[in-house]
Amino acid sequence: MAEHTEGAHFIKHIVTKDLSEGSYDGIITRFPPEPNGYLHIGHAKSIVLNFELADEFNGKTHLRFDDTNPLKEDKEYVDAIRKDIEWLGYDWEELRFASDYFETMYEQAVHLIKQGLAYVEDLSQEEIREYRGSLTEPGRESASRSRSVEENLDLFARMREGEFGNGEKTLRAKIDMSSPNINLRDPVIYRISHTEHHHTGDKWCIYPMYSFAHPLEDVIEGVTHSICTLEFEDQRPLYDWVVENSSLTSTPKQIEFARLNLTNTVMSKRKLKQLVDEKLVSGWDDPRMPTISGMRRRGFTPESIKRFCREIGVSKADNLVDYRMLEHFLREDLKLKAPRTMGILDPLKVVITNYPEDEVEWLPAEINPENEEMGMREIPFSREIYIEKSDFMENPPKKYFRLFPGNEVRIKHAYFIKCHDVIKDENGEVVEIHCTYDVETKSGSGFEGRKVKGTLHYVEATQAIPAEFRIYDSLIADDAKGDDFLDHVNTDSLTVMQGFVEPNMADVEGGDKFQFFRHGYFNVDPVDSTKDKLVFNRIVELKSSFKL
Repeated sequence: MAEHTEGAHFIKHIVTKDLSEGSYDGIITRFPPEPNGYLHIGHAKSIVLNFELADEFNGKTHLRFDDTNPLKEDKEYVDAIRKDIEWLGYDWEELRFASDYFETMYEQAVHLIKQGLAYVEDLSQEEIREYRGSLTEPGRESASRSRSVEENLDLFARMREGEFGNGEKTLRAKIDMSSPNINLRDPVIYRISHTEHHHTGDKWCIYPMYSFAHPLEDVIEGVTHSICTLEFEDQRPLYDWVVENSSLTSTPKQIEFARLNLTNTVMSKRKLKQLVDEKLVSGWDDPRMPTISGMRRRGFTPESIKRFCREIGVSKADNLVDYRMLEHFLREDLKLKAPRTMGILDPLKVVITNYPEDEVEWLPAEINPENEEMGMREIPFSREIYIEKSDFMENPPKKYFRLFPGNEVRIKHAYFIKCHDVIKDENGEVVEIHCTYDVETKSGSGFEGRKVKGTLHYVEATQAIPAEFRIYDSLIADDAKGDDFLDHVNTDSLTVMQGFVEPNMADVEGGDKFQFFRHGYFNVDPVDSTKDKLVFNRIVELKSSFKL
């Protein structure tokens, strides 16, 4: 078969070799999330890898929910995961649930008992941990290990029938209590849990452990290459042991790669759930979260996420990726797609005293100067406009080129204006400025007279649409480590501002994306934005110092 060399990584080389040597007739991968939380950007890397690897080799990818722990799983998570994968643009060959195989898994456990390779344990979870030993001390065998096959079969059947309470008994694989790999020291492969399951209801009260179920699922489905992250490398001998000692015939190959780590965030469903449970964010889809649903709500595009995942590559070495790299691919994707518009986030009224009263002038503006095919739009201009408060200073420092008393600036797409008066409230705060305009300086008129150094954006006041702007900063500080990450949550990661947008934004819908002049790229919030109250999430600022 042909070599796959373009953009090749070590997993592609393994697959190419396996297929060329006839180890497998074709490739079947799987994306196997546990439905105990929402997917995050790290899962996106695995999704891209599994689906695109199979596609490149004309293979198949299964979506399989590893739902073996009913205490933490929920249909809400199943639905969210399916939505995220579809939004990224991938189609699974088959939809599977680990729980579909519970009967087969039970039969395989019985098979191990009959081979003398599994036994029912009486020790508690704490006692099992104590007997297991340490990295420097071997484990100890419990009295249960010498039970007969007949007794183990009887006890395991009674476990299934619900005769015992939670934690009263477990089923353990009989491997090697002195193994240097602690994962092989008679791991628990079944536990009792009188808990209703989201998919099987109350049919079962015993559930397989992930480390036993996962390899069996791969075998049952005929998966050829079981791709997982590096933390499962130490469990590969157990994975292989389960496969080799089952009565099933296919032989998948487990391959580990380095997980994605991003600056200024956490990449753990458990930790993300803590943020949700402790109400440090508004939910799993909070736009500050690195969940796929949160990124979608913030305004990330599937194309930017997939290109980022491809660019960071696949390796065996752990590394920390700068979040700004992800933002780079987002800007690259949006710059030719997002219409340009103007929004005033912190408004200051400007009255142009020599402009005709009750007159509104419509001025031409490009929808996207980097993509001329998007055409033109018209924006209003009149006697009253809003500018940003930060674009005016009464007593500016040197080299301040925006508006101040006596200074002249250009209003984008419109005219030169010069400030001649400042209106303040009883507290001395500037609430309005008065200017004059020069009719000869209209944009596009060919005016070649005096030059000005500052250009300000604006929104015409009489037709301006009120809008809320949500500005996001990093959720987690860079130095957050381990379980103390909550101490490093940025309490100022969300700033809400009330301002105005152009009148041509009246019919925007959730998910529409725009570049607001000077402020960055924004997304219409698909949850909170309504016709009566527009809400825009800033996706990303316009520029970054990051270099690829």
